[in-house]
Amino acid sequence: MFDKLKNAFKTFTNTLVNSITTTELSEDKLNEIRDELFMQLVESDVAVDVADAICDAIINYLRDLRVPRFGDKESIIKNGVLDVMNKLFSDVPDVDFMSEVTKMLQEKKPVVLLFLGPNGYGKTTTIAKITHQLMKRGYTAVWAAADTYRAGAIEQLEGHATRLGVRVIKHGYGSDPAAVAYDAISHARNRGGIDYVMIDTAGRMHTDTNLMNELSKVQRVSRPDISIFIADALLGNEALDIAKYYSKYVRIDGLVVTKVDAYPKGGAILTFLHELKRPIYFLGVGQGGYDDLRPFNKLDFFKQLVL
Repeated sequence: MFDKLKNAFKTFTNTLVNSITTTELSEDKLNEIRDELFMQLVESDVAVDVADAICDAIINYLRDLRVPRFGDKESIIKNGVLDVMNKLFSDVPDVDFMSEVTKMLQEKKPVVLLFLGPNGYGKTTTIAKITHQLMKRGYTAVWAAADTYRAGAIEQLEGHATRLGVRVIKHGYGSDPAAVAYDAISHARNRGGIDYVMIDTAGRMHTDTNLMNELSKVQRVSRPDISIFIADALLGNEALDIAKYYSKYVRIDGLVVTKVDAYPKGGAILTFLHELKRPIYFLGVGQGGYDDLRPFNKLDFFKQLVL
């Protein structure tokens, strides 16, 4: 995964190592190296403003760098760039999603999770995958079929629910999605032992103002503990624009980035982190099974890219 983005940093490091023949680099050489890194980042789906920020931070670090001519220049540079990346993204929290949602059970039950995002991004599958992870830990869940507009949406949710043994609370197509969410939460409370309510939502074009207002109502009524936006990696930075539009109407606490296994560029993940300032909880890495979900950790991600 992320081969193109990894190659951008690898090429940068190799160029830098080969360029250091004295204890410091000339300004002209720094600018040349910066331009090369910038272009490779942009070609890897990093947004222009984000690529600028990364390049500026790294070049500022290099200006003060003193490397022994015959020492391990590569390790010094790689560890320095890793430190730069950690500092640049330090305002983005890292969240262990499973630890967070299980801790919430100590204070309330059920814990309510709201899933947001356009159709086709993998929202329903992600609900199933996260539920599967929770069930493996011994927890229970009920699903709210609050996408009451897309033909087949309820049946798709029920298909996953049948395989996992989860109850789906539903109304008819065209009904109020907020009412479905409310009924699912009431069902979980009345049953007493249900730990989580997972709310599926409609995802027509994000420019549909009526849909956005309906999602806002669902969020107000359900008062979710965590609202999760599902971002499709294959859309690159277009997914960022959609997430920003959603955030005008609904609170987004964090993201799951899907289809990452088919996304060699990787740069959109840096863009999401830098621009949204929200944690990425998971990466969806396949459609083959409910275990195709990987917890995301910022430091581990940066290490993959840089070291």
